[in-house]
Amino acid sequence: MSLDGFSMRPLVQELNNALAGGRIDKITQPNKQSIVLSIRQPGHNQQLHISINSQNPAAHLMAKTLENPPEPPVFCMVLRKQLETGRIAGFRQHGLDRIILMDVDSIAAGGRIVTKTLVMELMGKYSNIILVQDGTIIDALRKIGTNSSRVRTVLPGDNYELPPGQDKLDLFTSPLPEVMERIRNTDSEERLDKAILGACMGFGPVSAKETCFGAGLAPSTRLHELEDVDYEALSAALAEIRDAAQEEHPQPVILMDQNQKILAMASFPLHYLPQAVTLAFPTVSAMLEKASALSGSYVLPDKDRFKKLVKNELHRAENKLVKLDEEIAAAENAEEYKIRGDNLMTYQYQYKDHEDAAITVTNIYSETGEEITIPLDQRFTIIQNMQLCYKKYDKLKRAQELLQVQRQECEAAITYLESIEASLLASSSLGEIAEIHNELVEGGYLREKLKRKNNDKPSHPFRFTAPDGMQILVGKNNYQNDKLTCKTASFNDTWFHTQNIPGSHVILRNGGEEISEDTLLLTAQIAAHFSKAQGSSKVPVDYTEIRYVKKPSGSKPGFVIFTNQKTLYITPDEQELAPILAQDSQ
Repeated sequence: MSLDGFSMRPLVQELNNALAGGRIDKITQPNKQSIVLSIRQPGHNQQLHISINSQNPAAHLMAKTLENPPEPPVFCMVLRKQLETGRIAGFRQHGLDRIILMDVDSIAAGGRIVTKTLVMELMGKYSNIILVQDGTIIDALRKIGTNSSRVRTVLPGDNYELPPGQDKLDLFTSPLPEVMERIRNTDSEERLDKAILGACMGFGPVSAKETCFGAGLAPSTRLHELEDVDYEALSAALAEIRDAAQEEHPQPVILMDQNQKILAMASFPLHYLPQAVTLAFPTVSAMLEKASALSGSYVLPDKDRFKKLVKNELHRAENKLVKLDEEIAAAENAEEYKIRGDNLMTYQYQYKDHEDAAITVTNIYSETGEEITIPLDQRFTIIQNMQLCYKKYDKLKRAQELLQVQRQECEAAITYLESIEASLLASSSLGEIAEIHNELVEGGYLREKLKRKNNDKPSHPFRFTAPDGMQILVGKNNYQNDKLTCKTASFNDTWFHTQNIPGSHVILRNGGEEISEDTLLLTAQIAAHFSKAQGSSKVPVDYTEIRYVKKPSGSKPGFVIFTNQKTLYITPDEQELAPILAQDSQ
């Protein structure tokens, strides 16, 4: 979900009012899809966040500071060289397209002032950030060669061309009767919302549906079904939406469902989804920053890569477990081969070699005289077939022990990988991702060098405070779990963990004091929330004092054994937890 070009017009005005005349102080690139420009204005600094994430491409002012990798990528270095210390001349929009251009004046050799343009193409999966000077591309965040597109290449040295103008009418400059005439002249079998999209420049589905709602008409209405009174209502609705987008102080909103999934957003009030939850914002930038948080469009470097790696390793381990179970089931038939061998030894003199593919005899171990059929390999003698049965028996007996050991190791690997999977969900900083990177390297899942020294912000566990003042600590990954349990916690603090379910170690810093029932249940809820059982009901949560929790020598990170535990069965109440979880601020 992203803004359409019509809603982007107030955003461009907002950025121009806030940043025009400012000097670019610093440029960073938090991940492969985002650029952040720190802009100095008299008396205060601003941050411009530009993201080409296909889920929510956007450019907006940002209040929260994002972490940056220790080594800036190449595109970031190019922008620093070309734009840092430059002064922003202004922002403009290409027609009502989803293209924002930022002109930056810099001093070149000889004291000349040159203007470079940072083009932000915010068009879903085709989004890009392109640096242009005098119509020539200097560099681009996404380079597009002939192998990727036959229509348009975006490479350094190419001429940059803006998309050709659309044969549509600008609602801000075209007379309303002309717009209505364009809609009326559309194919009479066309849907109303499609006719509006075809006539009004910059309109997306959200603006079209809001216009239909304002006119009291269904978007699916065919044009031939409309009467003059309907067109009058449609004209009034277009005038209303145009005026709303021209307000000096926009009223941007996000519409969400009950699961906090974004249904629509615009720089003006929306009414066409009355059942949706509406969030209103003072600025378009504030709305876009919230949308970015809701959609998870900011992704820490390597986080997705590690998620895919762990998912693949889990899939491989689970397949191996299935095969081991099949082999174990086959190995359980070892006694059958011994019985065959013993019977062959007994009846060997009654049959001739190389004649029968199978023999049926009375089983010497049957008390009721049941018969047994023994398949024979005619290439071998009766005695050799007997020896083959004993050999198969010995092999399967040995395999039973080895396969059980392998199965235990495979189950342990699955549990460990699931704990890393849970850690990735909880990780929100470069330091935490670096710890998971090292864990994957040490575990043999990643063939890379350990990150010993870096400039990442140190990672910290989640810290919450119960209503009675007791502190609750939650590990975000296995390294933090080990540190919390083995170093941070006192011997008489209380340790919580979901029973046989991957999750965080949770420490209640009660120091031996008696725990109230409310705090006990709250801490158990937090343990269930930060586990693979999040969202489930009747989650078993074990708790015991730290003195009864031990880490075996040589065990994997996050693995402990414990005794003297008690168990609570918890159904987390997310509404009750929300104010507690909101406390943590890293």
